[in-house]
Amino acid sequence: MSHNAHIAGVGMTPFGVHENDTVGGLTARAVNDALHDAGIAVAEIDSVFFANATQGALEGQLMVPGQVALRRMGFERVPVFNVENACASGSSALSLAITSVRAGESEIALAVGVEKMNVGDRMRSMTVFDGAYDVSDPAALDRILRDLGGEVDLSAVGPRSRFMDIYAAMARSHMAAYGSTQRQLAAVAAKNHRHSVANPLAHFRRDMSIEDVLAGRPLGFPLTVPMCSPLTDGAAAVIVCSEPVARRLAGDRSIEVLACAVGTGTTRAPDDFSRHVTRLAGQRAFESAGVGPAEVDVAEVHDATAFGELLVSELLGLVAMGEGGPAAEAGVTSLGGRIPINTSGGLESKGHPLAATGLGQVFELVAQLRGEAGARQVEGARIALAENGGGFVTGEEAVAVVTILQNRRR
Repeated sequence: MSHNAHIAGVGMTPFGVHENDTVGGLTARAVNDALHDAGIAVAEIDSVFFANATQGALEGQLMVPGQVALRRMGFERVPVFNVENACASGSSALSLAITSVRAGESEIALAVGVEKMNVGDRMRSMTVFDGAYDVSDPAALDRILRDLGGEVDLSAVGPRSRFMDIYAAMARSHMAAYGSTQRQLAAVAAKNHRHSVANPLAHFRRDMSIEDVLAGRPLGFPLTVPMCSPLTDGAAAVIVCSEPVARRLAGDRSIEVLACAVGTGTTRAPDDFSRHVTRLAGQRAFESAGVGPAEVDVAEVHDATAFGELLVSELLGLVAMGEGGPAAEAGVTSLGGRIPINTSGGLESKGHPLAATGLGQVFELVAQLRGEAGARQVEGARIALAENGGGFVTGEEAVAVVTILQNRRR
């Protein structure tokens, strides 16, 4: 049996540095906001999918983090499932919540993601990213990066996540294949910083020009610091329910889930983008939703670096392969353009609390589809897409999640 799934409520803390808050405290804020948005109580939740990627490494909470964080809120007896899928943990939790509702196992399911990454030791926090690729063969990563981006001297580059080296290598590969430029990457970043000014929940809210972005501290060509996501704390929550419950709870404010596709990679040549994990997940999502890329009105995609957005916009068919950079320069992906991307400011500005990121994307898109995004509003937005990637295996993300949402009443 398959039931339609709807989003009845969303909640999100400000993303940023929460020195005096805890995983439990951040969780409670996001969940309570989602409950209030949906107009329900804790006792009405049938199942919970709790996403976290770093608390075990940073605080030693190696097991049952969801049960610990949620018990103090009154979640008892309800099944709680802990989800870790690197940066795609939150969207993976959402996929499981949607599946639970569609299968008839839950009438109302909660997906929540949270990270407390600023723990007073930045270098220690950075080490968590070293667990998001194959730790059994670290030399293999160096070989893959050389194959992708060539030999590059990084001796003078300052502290950074290893994933910045990964994105830089992928960007250099794309530049060689399609002629994309560093200035085009800066245009992506400048656009996202500009969007974030109107987002009161964003980590950074500073407008930056292309020149400002290019003048930032280098992180390995072609990346600079303003092109990359910061170390962020925060939480986001989404309440998924069946169609009858959505009509009762949310009325005209409920948002229909058209598709949520999760994929892992396949062995492919580095230049074979037709089999890229994100493209394949996107194709499955579009097929399930019964819509195509041209029908998407607004998108939130995984821009852990500006290159991430550029590539994903191409892989999903929002622009043609090789046109991600020119589209950003021409304003195609800006508010007011043909396909606004990352109206929230994206990971580069809104921030990237790993397991909360995918749910934070959905928070933004629900606001857009409800017409409640204020100065960030995409006029008449009816169909929205979120793409959230995580980890790295043999030249691409280890997992990709593509979610398509619709407001049928617009």
